[in-house]
Amino acid sequence: MSRGIVLSVAASCLFAVMYYYTSLLTPLDGEEVFGWRMLLTLPCVTLFMLITRDWPLVTGLLARVRQTPALLLGLIGTSSLMAVQLWLFLWAPLHGRSLEVSLGYFLLPLSMVLTGRLVYGERLSRLQKVAVLCAATGVGHELFQHGSFAWETLLVASGYPVYFVLRRKLRTDHLGGLWADMTLMLPAALYFVIQGPLSSADLAAHAQLYVLIPLLGVISALALISYVLASRMLAFSLFGLLSYVEPVLLVAVALLLGESIAADQWLTYLPIWLAVVVLVLEGFRHLQRQRRRSV
Repeated sequence: MSRGIVLSVAASCLFAVMYYYTSLLTPLDGEEVFGWRMLLTLPCVTLFMLITRDWPLVTGLLARVRQTPALLLGLIGTSSLMAVQLWLFLWAPLHGRSLEVSLGYFLLPLSMVLTGRLVYGERLSRLQKVAVLCAATGVGHELFQHGSFAWETLLVASGYPVYFVLRRKLRTDHLGGLWADMTLMLPAALYFVIQGPLSSADLAAHAQLYVLIPLLGVISALALISYVLASRMLAFSLFGLLSYVEPVLLVAVALLLGESIAADQWLTYLPIWLAVVVLVLEGFRHLQRQRRRSV
C-alpha cells in the first residue's frame, strides 16, 4: 500500500509540475502544447501497456468496433470530451485562469457524487449530504455575486462526469479505452503542432525548447503511468481520497504564477474547500469500517 500512496502523490505532483511547466514553453500557445503532449505521451503509454500485458484490452476494443461500427461514434465522443479537458488543463496557466480550473477540480468530487445519485441511484451518506450542502453554499454565493461560474470551472466540474458516464455506458472504462481516446486525438494534435505559432526563428531564439518539449512528454507519461499504477495498488476509497492532493497543488501553482483570490471569492472557495474536507473525513470513516470488517 505504501508504494501505491507514493505513486498517487507522485502523480498529483507531476500533474501540478506540468500545470506550471506550460509557463516555460513560450512562445507555444495552449493548442500547440496540447498537441506536443499528445504526440509524445501516446508512444509512452503504448509501451507501458505492452510491458504490463494490457495490450489485449486494445485488441479487444478494436474487435468490438469491427463488430459494431457505431461504437466508433461513441469513442469519438469520449475522445472529444477528454481532449477538451486536457487542452483546458494546459491552456489555463498561460492565460491567467488557473484558479478557475482548480476550483473546477475541487467541485469535481461533489459533481461525481451527485452524478452517482442522479444517474445510478446511489444513496448519499450523511456526510456526503453535509458536503453537498457546504458546496451548495459556495455555489450560491458565487451565483449571487456574479450570476454564474467561470466557464472553465463549469467545464471541469460537469465535463468529467459526462465523460465517465459515457465510458461506462460504452464499456470502455479501462486502459484500452483510454488508449483509444488518445489515439483519436492524434489528428487534432498533429494539426495544432503543424499550424502552431512556433517557427524556426522561435526555436533559434528559444533553444531551450529542444529540451523542454520532449521533457513535457516524459512528465506527462510518468504522471499518467504513476496514476494508473496507484489505481491498481490502492483500495478505491483511499485512491479517491488521495486524488484531492492534486487540486490543492493546482491552487498553489496558480498563486505561484501570480494569480490571487479576490476578497469577494473567499465565501465561494471556503465552503467548497470545507465540503472537500467533509468528503475526506467520510472516506477515512469508510476505510476504518473496511478494516474492521477485514479483521
